[in-house]
Amino acid sequence: MPRIPDEFLSELNARTDIGDLISSYVQLRPRGNRQVGLCPFHNEKTPSFTVFNDTNSYYCFGCGAGGGPVTFLRQIENLDFYEAVKMLADRVGMTVPTEGYDDSFLKLKKRILAINRETARFYHAYLMSPVGKPVLDYFVSRKLTIQTIRHFGLGASPPQWDTLLKHLKAKGFREDEMLQANVIMRGARGGYYDRFRNRAMFPIIDLRGNVIAFGGRALPGEDKKGAKYINTSDTPVFKKSQNLYALQFAKNSGSQRMILAEGYMDVIALHQAGITNAVAALGTAFTEEHAVLLSRYTKELVITLDADEAGKKATDRALKILSKSGLPTKVLRIPDGKDPDEFIKNNGATAETAFQDLVEHSMNAVEYKLQQAASGIDTKTDAGRLEYLKKCADILAGLYDDIAIDLYASRLSEQFGVSKTAILSETRARKKRFKRAESKKQFGEMIRPKRFETEVNPEAAAHPRAAKAEEGILSILMLSPDLLKTVKESITENSFVTAFHKRVFKRVCEVLESGIHFDVSMLAGDFTPAECGRVASYQNRLIKGENAPAELKDCIKVLLEEKQKDAENSAELSDEDWAKAMGAIAESKK
Repeated sequence: MPRIPDEFLSELNARTDIGDLISSYVQLRPRGNRQVGLCPFHNEKTPSFTVFNDTNSYYCFGCGAGGGPVTFLRQIENLDFYEAVKMLADRVGMTVPTEGYDDSFLKLKKRILAINRETARFYHAYLMSPVGKPVLDYFVSRKLTIQTIRHFGLGASPPQWDTLLKHLKAKGFREDEMLQANVIMRGARGGYYDRFRNRAMFPIIDLRGNVIAFGGRALPGEDKKGAKYINTSDTPVFKKSQNLYALQFAKNSGSQRMILAEGYMDVIALHQAGITNAVAALGTAFTEEHAVLLSRYTKELVITLDADEAGKKATDRALKILSKSGLPTKVLRIPDGKDPDEFIKNNGATAETAFQDLVEHSMNAVEYKLQQAASGIDTKTDAGRLEYLKKCADILAGLYDDIAIDLYASRLSEQFGVSKTAILSETRARKKRFKRAESKKQFGEMIRPKRFETEVNPEAAAHPRAAKAEEGILSILMLSPDLLKTVKESITENSFVTAFHKRVFKRVCEVLESGIHFDVSMLAGDFTPAECGRVASYQNRLIKGENAPAELKDCIKVLLEEKQKDAENSAELSDEDWAKAMGAIAESKK
């Protein structure tokens, strides 16, 4: 596939201050000639995300995310390569050369977004027409106003099998495009039919105002025949785990906190009542991606999920994920087991004030866990109190804040008449066990290759010595391009054992031979973000210039020795490469 010229990418990278770009998404603090912060791509409490000013790149030592400005925009905004280049170019006042660029995937995404936009219009128009009255009556019965219905773009899908299909065909869209958008399905006999039929429709809108997906709720009485809710499957423009319902409104609420509710109707009811900082997950469990996304737009999260057993499990799961994110979290329990939608309806004109009062008095994560630990235990008996307090010790042992541990130990001591010293002693004992288990886990992770390393270069596990030598050669070449001639005299791309490093070597040499300064952005068009992350880790290794020639010589020697071993089994080296290998090994022994 033709790529955007390297000269343009080099200029684009030179004009972009990566620290300035990333700081609009991540809070960074200086550390020498670097900047560090909490990674926006995975949950962490201790900063492992590093911005390297000298190479205009970034790398996370925790999850392996890394690259240059283009790769960062691809990851943070969920864009393809060309979209990220264009967004960055617009930012610095450059125009992207497009001649010869294969933008078929970009065109497909635009067509899917156009299909979704037209589908949303169709569903809304159907809702507001006489034939949509059953669904409109449903929304009205849920106390939604016409203004709210229009604000969220709610709609109705016809009960017929192919009404939307015919409408979109009349608008010039093809069936294969509709399938990619997941608004139609293919039948067992090869025909097509509408995915959503006879349902209340909720369009899902991203932060840029694009309709990216739909949720459909069965009408009362119809929900006994199938799934109550169905949602768009993942498409080229939509990933459930990377989006939240109504975030496009909630991020502009002006509040320093957000409320995580169970579903569409809870969120809509809260917004209608004036509580516009509410969001919901989209037909999937709460994920690390959701936590990372929320941490970009809020300083505190309040969870208010359903009070049933499924809701409690969902809350526990969310708290476990959020505990790693550093995002302060509280849990709101609505009296009598009601959900937000029901609470809002029951409180009428005073709903906003009443709900905000609940938010202000919501429990923090520790208080919620301590309360839940008592479930099913009779704390009036000695045996029950003992069981409960041991559970509490487990909870306190998981805290890092000694002041918080002391505070809750005091409360438990006063409540149950047990000495604070005994509670703290039990907590310390359990904390030691947790630390031993954590140390064992960390040691196991240290002696095993990290997942993101093995996924990008799976051959490295079978050829660890060769892979390390290849990494060294690539790192030195990127940091000391003047050594290119030395490298090319000793090895070729066919000297590499692992296919991934062979691809990187070929591309690095291609850039350097054209006389352009190499940076990891040069890879963004041909390599995945994960692959760019690995290369960024090589580019930012600390190898002093005066040590580079000697280290390069050692790496080449090791690589050729490993390649020779490999060749003895497969006779893979060409005559030219074999001659180079023998010469280089002989030279290294002098």
